[in-house]
Amino acid sequence: MPEVQIDIAKLMDEAGGYSPQAFQFIRDGLAHTAEHVHGQTTESTVTELGIIDDGRHVTGYQLCIGLRDFAIQRYGMMAQTVLSKWGITETRDFGNIIFALVDADLMRATEDDCIEDFDDVYDFVEVFADPGLPFIK
Repeated sequence: MPEVQIDIAKLMDEAGGYSPQAFQFIRDGLAHTAEHVHGQTTESTVTELGIIDDGRHVTGYQLCIGLRDFAIQRYGMMAQTVLSKWGITETRDFGNIIFALVDADLMRATEDDCIEDFDDVYDFVEVFADPGLPFIK
């Protein structure tokens, strides 16, 4: 079977003009979120691209919260600035990237998942203004 080459830069551009670094952030943030929701990740639950398997599904809401926490953990007070540099300025952007990966068969969604799950989960200015405050909605 021939190896499929994936142009992440092109995929991110077609998803909405996101930087290719956004893919790596989503990939790592998804693993972080799945570990938080389901417990420790094992090698058998991660595909070659680092995408979590179906048994470790997280909802759009859970992923948005996990990505917020992951961004703060990784970038601290610069989290919003870094995400913005990659074209991510609202939670819908997370959904745009996720569903672009689903459309490219790099991730799977359940029949209950939809892009609207990522709409207005939180306001970036509010949640990144003081990363030390817990997220409450």
